[in-house]
Order: sequence, then C-alpha cells, then structure tokens
Amino acid sequence: MFGPIFIREATVGPKRTKTYLARALYVLTLFLLLCTGYLVLDGARSLSGVNDSARFGGWMFSVLAPLQLLVLSAIAAVGAASSVAQEKDRRTLILLLLTRLSGFEIVAGKMASTLLMPLSLLLAALPLFCCLPLMGGVSPGQVLSVFAVTAATIVLASSVGTMMGLWREKTFQAIALTVLTLLLYIGVGEGIGRASEKFAWLRTVLSPPAALGVASSPLASLSDQAAFNVGLFVLFALLFSVLVTLYSIRQVRIWNPSREVRFKAPEAETSEEYFAESSGASDPTDPEAVYNDKKSWKVRAPRPVWNNPVLWREMRTWAYGRKVVLIRVAFVVLFAVIASIVAWQVNTGVAYEPGGRLERAMPSTTLPLAALGVISLVLVNALAVNSITGERDGLALDLLLVTDLKPYEFIFGKLLGVFYVAKELILLPIGLVIYLGTQEVMTWESVIYSVIGALVLYFFVTMLGIHSGLNYVASRTATLASLGTVFFLCVGIAVCMTIMVSFRGAFQYQLPPFLVMILGGGAALFASLGWRNPSTAILVSSLTLPLATFYAITQFLLQTDNLYVFFVTALGYSFTSAAMLVPALSDFDVSLGKDRRAGGEGA
Repeated sequence: MFGPIFIREATVGPKRTKTYLARALYVLTLFLLLCTGYLVLDGARSLSGVNDSARFGGWMFSVLAPLQLLVLSAIAAVGAASSVAQEKDRRTLILLLLTRLSGFEIVAGKMASTLLMPLSLLLAALPLFCCLPLMGGVSPGQVLSVFAVTAATIVLASSVGTMMGLWREKTFQAIALTVLTLLLYIGVGEGIGRASEKFAWLRTVLSPPAALGVASSPLASLSDQAAFNVGLFVLFALLFSVLVTLYSIRQVRIWNPSREVRFKAPEAETSEEYFAESSGASDPTDPEAVYNDKKSWKVRAPRPVWNNPVLWREMRTWAYGRKVVLIRVAFVVLFAVIASIVAWQVNTGVAYEPGGRLERAMPSTTLPLAALGVISLVLVNALAVNSITGERDGLALDLLLVTDLKPYEFIFGKLLGVFYVAKELILLPIGLVIYLGTQEVMTWESVIYSVIGALVLYFFVTMLGIHSGLNYVASRTATLASLGTVFFLCVGIAVCMTIMVSFRGAFQYQLPPFLVMILGGGAALFASLGWRNPSTAILVSSLTLPLATFYAITQFLLQTDNLYVFFVTALGYSFTSAAMLVPALSDFDVSLGKDRRAGGEGA
C-alpha cells in the first residue's frame, strides 16, 4: 500500500533485536512507575479499601497518560525528521528520486515506516493501561479515548517531522523546526481556546494536551459533549496530517535536491578554458586581448582562516545551512509568547503569588520559564549532536582525522561553534531570568544561581551531543540517544519526584521504589553514555547524576535553600561534562564505519 520503502522497514524491523528490546523496556518502565506509586502509597495507607484503590488507579492513570503522549509523540516527530534527514545526508534520497517510485511511495513510505516504532510501543502498553480499570477510578472508555488521542497525535507529529525533513537540508534544521512548529501549534490551540469562552471548545479540538485532559477525565465517559470534542480532535488531527502529507508529496521533487547540493558545472580554472567556454572569446595567445577580458574573469579573493579551522568554519560560514535563521526566528516567536505571559503575570501581580498545588513552593512564573529552558536545552543538544553527525555523514570526519588538527582544536572548536550558533537560544532565557530579578520576582541571589546553573546545563547538553555524535555511527541513533538522555534527566526525574512527593508516607517504604527508579535510570544512563567506551568516571556520574537531579528538584520545590540546589546541580553536571570531555581530548576515539559491520549501525 505504501510502497517498497515501507515494505522493507516492515520486513526488516521485526528481525532486529532492538525492536523487541525497545518494547520491553518501554512497558517495563511504565510498569515500574506503576509499582513505585503502589509501593509508596501502600506505605502511607492500606489499599484494601475500594475507595483508596480507585483513587490510586485514577491518579496513576492521570500521570501515565500525559507521559505516554509526550514520549511517543517526541519519538515520532524526532524519528521522522531525523530519518528523512539521514537519507539526505547520505545522498540516498536523490537516488530514490531517480527511481520509478512516486512521490506518494517516497513520502508516505518514509512516514509509515517511522510510525512503526511509536505505534507498536503504544499497542504494547495497551494491556498495562487496561489493568487500571480493574483497580477502579478509570473506565475502559477513558483508556480507549486516551489511546485514540495519543495515536492521532503521533500521526500528526510524524507528518510534521516528515515534511520538515524533506523541506530542510540539514538535520538540525529539520529537528528544530519540527519541535518549534509543534510547540507553536499547541500554543495557537491553547491561545484560541483561552481567548474567549465562546471558542473554549476549540482548545480541545486543536490542542493535544487539552484533548488528552478531556479524554482522561472521568466526565469524558459520562458527557456526550466531551466525547464529541475528543472525536473532533482525532478527526482534525488526522485530517491535518493528511493535508501535510499531501503537501509534502507535491513538493518533494521541488524541494529535493535542494540548491545546496545541486551539482554545478566546474568553472574555468585557466585562461584557455575560460576563452574556450565563453562565446566570442578573444585569442588567449594575444596578451592585449587577455588584458581587456580580464575584468570578466570570476575571481574570488581567498578568505583568511583562523588558526583553528573548525572554529572558523562554525562561526564564519553557514555550517548548518542558511535557513538556520528560520529556527532563530521561530524560537524568538516562541520566546515572545512566553515572555508576554511572564510580563502579564508581573504586571497583574500574579507572578508574586505562589501557584500550583504546592502553594508555598512554586511561583507562578516557574512553569513557563522552565518550559522555555527545557526547549532551549533540547535545541542546543540537537545542534551539538548534529555538528558531529553532519561531519560523519558528509564524509568529512574521516578527512579531519588524518590531518594535523589536534583533538582540543576539534572539540573546543565544536563547543564554541555551537555556543555561537545557538546564542539566541541561550541568551534569551537568561535575559528573562534577569528581567524577573529586576522586577523583584526573584532575588538577585537566586538570579545569580540560576544564570550560572543554566550555563552549566548548556555546557552539559552541548558536551553530551558531541559525545553521542562521536560514539554512535548512525546519525538517528546518536540523536535519539542524546535527546533521550536530556529527556530522562528533565522529565523522567520530575515524574519520579512527583510520585514520591504526592504519595507522602514513611521513608522506609519510599526508599525501595526510589532506589529502583534512580538506580535503574542510572544504569540506562550508563548504557547510553558508556556503552562503547565505559570508564569509572562515566559510571560514577551515571549513578549519581539522577540522584543529584532528584535532590535539586525536590529542594527547589521545598524552597529550603537555593544554595543547595545550585551546588548540587553545578557539581553533578560539571563532573559529568568533565567525564565526557577528558576522554574526548586525550583518546579522541571516534566511532567510524568499521563499527557498522559489528552491529553499530542501526538502519
């Protein structure tokens, strides 16, 4: 139905061990979260009563459903964009365009093949979610509604990622524009729905988080209007995905090959070649004629290169494509939206009041500021990992390794280059923090801690991207491993913290599930960072970094002392950055194509 591209992926995918490993790990993670909540709550009160069991089932459903939506939609969006971008980096998309494959078979085939993984994970988790109605508090209709909303969002994210991958030439451009486009889409839906009560129903139709909230609500199975709005969201998301896919099919041979990779005829390098190619050229043996035609020669003065050519290329050329300006503009628009929300909170006095369920802990500006910071960290990390994978896919990394370029010139050139290209992504959130300090929403002590801590985190995600790019051969694997690590540290630890804080009980009952989550996450982090070149420093950092992150988030919410939050964050992430930086500078061991024969390449 979708052509040979999809048939190949559907045939080869079941033969890979990682396909079944991913499903097992995904379901196991959800099951461990469920067990963690059960053990923590059982330590506080007995679950023998029907009321307590129903309350537990409903609460865990409200935690696992948004987490599943976020994880699977991110996998679909980033996976689709990076899969198409990988075809471009290896020049295989041009070969596909030269075949008899139609635009539908190319676009729909790539999109359907990238949907296999997230949709299979969604189906694998269905039996686990179906166990929640047995505890009470959740109806089977809620589970089916949530899975319908999640599946529609996955298809929507994959269609946008495929379009951006086909449109943009560079991997970073595709991933960044995909993330920003989806965030702006959600922002538009939330803005329209909250602008007026008359259009409040549009919020459910346009915004996936709002639709998921309605679908997971107990009233959804009782209200016909709620069920109708959820159905409208599913239809609209699928229709929007079809329109995006049709537009991509129409434009695929117009966008590709792009002007950046179209081959041009070589220009004349000698006067004889120039006169031979020019119509009505003068005699090359006549010095006077050559002098008269000299002004028409295409001569460009050589550009001076710095002592570090890697840093010069990152800062003085369009190493990531000229369209990286679009990413900056999109991020500035997103920043303007969040900054306007923060400014409104400051002007109305809401920013000076605590918000959320933790009344004494979280200021109202915490959520939008944290959201902007996480988005910025994800984009900087994607840029860092693409700075290495782009060199490998362009066959330039092998050439750099045989030059007299020193390891510190390459590593620090990439680090400083990423900071320069992503300067807007770094400076704007820091500027918003300073603005809150000038408005006395934050103390200047907290501002200093936040700025220094943010710089430490930016250095960590940049070094993490470079480390993943050097150690993984496949661009898609490196991107997913790097972004997955950032996602686990930002979201996974927060989910574990939410369970521990919400189900307050005796410490002796909380400790075993806490250790299971933290140590299990540390083992997964070590497998991601040190699977190829393990070291004692990476092992120590992998086991302590989740614990340090958990401690920092908890101390921030409890607002005991901000110095503890800053010290733990700076120490933990600085040590992990050094554990990745030192081997890169000393050994400079780069994973090359020979690892593909050993199974390092994930097609």
